[in-house]
Amino acid sequence: MAASMDHQFPALKNDLILRAARGEKTERVPVWLMRQAGRYLPEFREMRAEHNFFKVCQTPALACEVTLQPIRRFDLDAAIIFCDILVIPQALGLTVEMIPGTGPSFPEPLTSPDDLSRLNAEVDINQALSYVFEALTLTRKELDGKVPLIGFSGAPWTLMVYCIEGGGSKTFSKAKKWLYTQPEASHKLLKILTRTIVDYLVGQVLAGAQLLQVFDSHAGALGYDKFCQFCLPYLQQIAKEVKEKLRAKSVEPVPMIVFAKGANYAISELSQSDYDVMSLDWDVQPQIARAQAGPNFPLQGNLDPCAIYSSKEDISSYVAQMLERFGTQSYIANLGHGIYPDFDPEHVRAFIDSVHQHSERMNKTEKA
Repeated sequence: MAASMDHQFPALKNDLILRAARGEKTERVPVWLMRQAGRYLPEFREMRAEHNFFKVCQTPALACEVTLQPIRRFDLDAAIIFCDILVIPQALGLTVEMIPGTGPSFPEPLTSPDDLSRLNAEVDINQALSYVFEALTLTRKELDGKVPLIGFSGAPWTLMVYCIEGGGSKTFSKAKKWLYTQPEASHKLLKILTRTIVDYLVGQVLAGAQLLQVFDSHAGALGYDKFCQFCLPYLQQIAKEVKEKLRAKSVEPVPMIVFAKGANYAISELSQSDYDVMSLDWDVQPQIARAQAGPNFPLQGNLDPCAIYSSKEDISSYVAQMLERFGTQSYIANLGHGIYPDFDPEHVRAFIDSVHQHSERMNKTEKA
């Protein structure tokens, strides 16, 4: 069950990312990476040789171990619970398989509005996803206060895409066809997903998550008008209702990060929503994002993940350039999307260490 109180957890020793998310002064820029726990680490590959992907997600001890693996290796400023955004469709009653070399697959995707009747819209999320909450509580304790723990969920539109496309897609034509030909059914599905996500994220905080990130990984498949019609209202509803429900339980809301990949046309709108931080993909110029979001709105991102293939010296230069453009305050360093499976862990280390070294130097120079 998703029920824990802060006083049961060890005291936090590194609150850099929490301060940055609140727009408070930081002595160096905090850094974490999307997909920082996963296939690029040999210790993760060893575990996966024995257990399938969803078995790891659904076994709290295994999910905890995978979450901690990068924390043991690197000087990261946050851990993110190992899970998958597709546990929501699973909880709603859809079958999701992870096929090696292919990725997620839905043997029976939603093909028409009639299929919405297959969804368990009134699912008890505390029961259906209890393994995620147990993993969060266990991991928060095992971290022993070293760094904060991030929880997350996929956004309604991104989850809708998977449910209808049945897996990955280059055109997103099946899901977008719904938006144009079945707008009422699309909103019905998005509302079901939104209610489920809200309960899921509230449960994550009660279980120990200290930040939350909402991934709208397929936001870029839409133009501005359809984004404002089918994405933005539900993203805003999630942030607003999660905070309201936590306050109703006398729990202080945690910072919330929104990552709408490819929605570079909606930076201003997202910065005026109830999210505390906006994560940017690598297509966004930091100066433009600062101008549109406001100089003090916390931003996260956004080095091109492929830069990690560079030499360590070049990675350091790219990081310095990124920090010069974002500044060192109200900022969390990250990649513009997730880590790739063939990254060299030592190059990942170079990125993390460069963020700390350059930002500390820049802050000292400013003081001088």
